[in-house]
Amino acid sequence: MIEVAVLHEEGWPGVDWDYLAQRAVAAAIAHSPYAAFASDEALYEIAIKLTSDEEVHQLNRAYRDKDKPTNVLSFPMVQDDLLEVTANTDDGEVLLGDIVLAEGVCIAEASEKGISVADHATHLIVHGTFHLLGYDHMDDNEAEAMEALEIAALVSMGLADPYGDRTTGE
Repeated sequence: MIEVAVLHEEGWPGVDWDYLAQRAVAAAIAHSPYAAFASDEALYEIAIKLTSDEEVHQLNRAYRDKDKPTNVLSFPMVQDDLLEVTANTDDGEVLLGDIVLAEGVCIAEASEKGISVADHATHLIVHGTFHLLGYDHMDDNEAEAMEALEIAALVSMGLADPYGDRTTGE
Protein backbone atom coordinates (compact mmCIF):
# COMPACT_ATOMS: atom_id res chain seq x y z
CA MET A 1 0.00 0.00 0.00
CA ILE A 2 1.22 3.49 -0.83
CA GLU A 3 0.64 6.55 1.30
CA VAL A 4 1.44 10.03 0.05
CA ALA A 5 1.47 12.99 2.43
CA VAL A 6 1.35 16.43 0.82
CA LEU A 7 2.20 19.73 2.43
CA HIS A 8 1.76 22.81 0.29
CA GLU A 9 2.37 26.39 1.13
CA GLU A 10 0.28 29.34 0.02
CA GLY A 11 0.93 30.61 -3.47
CA TRP A 12 0.60 27.34 -5.29
CA PRO A 13 -2.39 27.30 -7.69
CA GLY A 14 -5.70 25.98 -6.39
CA VAL A 15 -5.41 22.34 -7.38
CA ASP A 16 -6.33 19.17 -5.51
CA TRP A 17 -2.67 18.54 -4.71
CA ASP A 18 -3.38 15.44 -2.62
CA TYR A 19 -5.15 13.75 -5.53
CA LEU A 20 -2.55 14.90 -8.07
CA ALA A 21 0.36 13.68 -5.93
CA GLN A 22 -1.26 10.32 -5.14
CA ARG A 23 -2.00 9.77 -8.82
CA ALA A 24 1.53 10.74 -9.93
CA VAL A 25 3.23 8.53 -7.34
CA ALA A 26 0.94 5.58 -8.14
CA ALA A 27 1.63 5.91 -11.88
CA ALA A 28 5.39 6.05 -11.34
CA ILE A 29 5.38 3.01 -9.08
CA ALA A 30 3.08 1.10 -11.46
CA HIS A 31 5.61 1.64 -14.26
CA SER A 32 8.57 0.46 -12.19
CA PRO A 33 9.79 -2.94 -11.07
CA TYR A 34 8.12 -2.10 -7.74
CA ALA A 35 4.52 -2.15 -9.02
CA ALA A 36 3.63 -4.69 -6.32
CA PHE A 37 4.08 -1.95 -3.69
CA ALA A 38 0.56 -0.75 -4.55
CA SER A 39 -1.03 -3.95 -3.26
CA ASP A 40 1.65 -5.06 -0.80
CA GLU A 41 0.83 -5.42 2.90
CA ALA A 42 3.71 -3.12 3.79
CA LEU A 43 3.03 0.62 3.87
CA TYR A 44 5.28 2.66 1.56
CA GLU A 45 5.33 6.32 2.49
CA ILE A 46 6.34 9.36 0.45
CA ALA A 47 6.17 12.96 1.64
CA ILE A 48 5.78 15.76 -0.90
CA LYS A 49 6.31 19.41 -0.05
CA LEU A 50 5.26 22.20 -2.37
CA THR A 51 7.24 25.16 -1.14
CA SER A 52 8.99 28.38 -2.07
CA ASP A 53 11.99 28.87 -4.31
CA GLU A 54 13.84 30.21 -1.27
CA GLU A 55 13.44 26.98 0.70
CA VAL A 56 14.44 24.83 -2.27
CA HIS A 57 17.43 27.13 -2.83
CA GLN A 58 18.55 26.53 0.77
CA LEU A 59 18.09 22.76 0.43
CA ASN A 60 19.90 22.68 -2.92
CA ARG A 61 22.83 24.61 -1.43
CA ALA A 62 22.97 22.46 1.73
CA TYR A 63 22.60 19.03 0.09
CA ARG A 64 23.85 19.45 -3.47
CA ASP A 65 26.27 22.37 -3.14
CA LYS A 66 24.32 24.28 -5.81
CA ASP A 67 23.58 27.88 -4.92
CA LYS A 68 20.27 28.29 -6.75
CA PRO A 69 16.73 26.97 -6.62
CA THR A 70 15.78 24.03 -8.80
CA ASN A 71 12.41 22.61 -9.81
CA VAL A 72 12.44 19.41 -7.75
CA LEU A 73 14.63 17.76 -5.14
CA SER A 74 14.34 14.16 -3.99
CA PHE A 75 15.62 12.77 -0.72
CA PRO A 76 15.57 8.95 -0.78
CA MET A 77 15.46 7.32 2.62
CA VAL A 78 16.25 3.79 1.43
CA GLN A 79 19.80 3.39 0.22
CA ASP A 80 19.74 -0.40 -0.10
CA ASP A 81 17.78 -2.74 -2.34
CA LEU A 82 14.14 -1.76 -1.84
CA LEU A 83 12.89 -5.33 -2.10
CA GLU A 84 15.30 -6.49 0.58
CA VAL A 85 14.37 -3.62 2.88
CA THR A 86 10.66 -4.30 2.56
CA ALA A 87 11.11 -8.00 3.21
CA ASN A 88 12.96 -7.20 6.42
CA THR A 89 10.82 -4.39 7.81
CA ASP A 90 9.71 -5.18 11.34
CA ASP A 91 6.79 -2.74 11.52
CA GLY A 92 5.52 -3.07 7.95
CA GLU A 93 6.31 0.56 7.09
CA VAL A 94 8.92 1.83 4.65
CA LEU A 95 9.61 5.55 4.32
CA LEU A 96 10.73 5.90 0.71
CA GLY A 97 11.63 9.56 1.09
CA ASP A 98 10.72 13.17 0.42
CA ILE A 99 10.09 15.16 -2.75
CA VAL A 100 10.26 18.96 -2.66
CA LEU A 101 9.03 21.26 -5.46
CA ALA A 102 9.81 24.98 -5.85
CA GLU A 103 6.77 27.12 -6.64
CA GLY A 104 8.32 29.91 -8.74
CA VAL A 105 10.57 27.60 -10.72
CA CYS A 106 7.68 25.23 -11.47
CA ILE A 107 5.37 28.05 -12.52
CA ALA A 108 8.03 29.60 -14.79
CA GLU A 109 8.90 26.26 -16.40
CA ALA A 110 5.23 25.42 -16.97
CA SER A 111 4.73 28.79 -18.63
CA GLU A 112 7.80 28.27 -20.85
CA LYS A 113 6.50 24.85 -21.87
CA GLY A 114 2.95 26.12 -22.44
CA ILE A 115 1.45 23.61 -20.01
CA SER A 116 -0.43 23.90 -16.76
CA VAL A 117 1.39 24.07 -13.45
CA ALA A 118 -0.53 20.96 -12.40
CA ASP A 119 0.72 18.97 -15.40
CA HIS A 120 4.31 20.12 -14.87
CA ALA A 121 4.15 19.36 -11.15
CA THR A 122 2.76 15.91 -11.99
CA HIS A 123 5.81 15.27 -14.16
CA LEU A 124 8.15 16.49 -11.43
CA ILE A 125 6.48 14.26 -8.83
CA VAL A 126 6.78 11.28 -11.18
CA HIS A 127 10.44 12.20 -11.74
CA GLY A 128 11.04 12.55 -8.00
CA THR A 129 9.34 9.23 -7.28
CA PHE A 130 11.69 7.44 -9.67
CA HIS A 131 14.62 8.99 -7.79
CA LEU A 132 13.17 7.61 -4.53
CA LEU A 133 13.00 4.19 -6.21
CA GLY A 134 16.72 4.34 -6.99
CA TYR A 135 16.74 5.73 -10.52
CA ASP A 136 19.10 8.47 -11.60
CA HIS A 137 20.22 10.31 -14.70
CA MET A 138 23.94 10.75 -14.13
CA ASP A 139 24.88 9.23 -17.49
CA ASP A 140 23.11 8.99 -20.85
CA ASN A 141 21.97 5.37 -20.42
CA GLU A 142 20.50 6.04 -16.97
CA ALA A 143 18.84 9.21 -18.23
CA GLU A 144 17.24 7.44 -21.20
CA ALA A 145 15.95 4.60 -19.03
CA MET A 146 14.52 6.99 -16.45
CA GLU A 147 12.94 9.22 -19.10
CA ALA A 148 11.29 6.20 -20.76
CA LEU A 149 9.72 5.21 -17.44
CA GLU A 150 8.58 8.78 -16.80
CA ILE A 151 7.02 9.01 -20.26
CA ALA A 152 5.15 5.71 -19.78
CA ALA A 153 3.82 6.84 -16.40
CA LEU A 154 2.71 10.23 -17.74
CA VAL A 155 1.09 8.78 -20.86
CA SER A 156 -0.87 6.38 -18.62
CA MET A 157 -2.35 9.50 -16.97
CA GLY A 158 -3.15 11.12 -20.31
CA LEU A 159 -0.24 13.57 -20.19
CA ALA A 160 2.12 14.35 -23.04
CA ASP A 161 5.74 13.25 -23.29
CA PRO A 162 7.66 16.07 -21.58
CA TYR A 163 10.78 15.13 -23.51
CA GLY A 164 9.04 15.13 -26.91
CA ASP A 165 10.84 18.24 -28.04
CA ARG A 166 14.21 16.53 -27.83
CA THR A 167 15.74 14.98 -30.89
CA THR A 168 17.19 11.51 -30.69
CA GLY A 169 20.60 10.36 -31.80
CA GLU A 170 22.49 13.51 -30.86
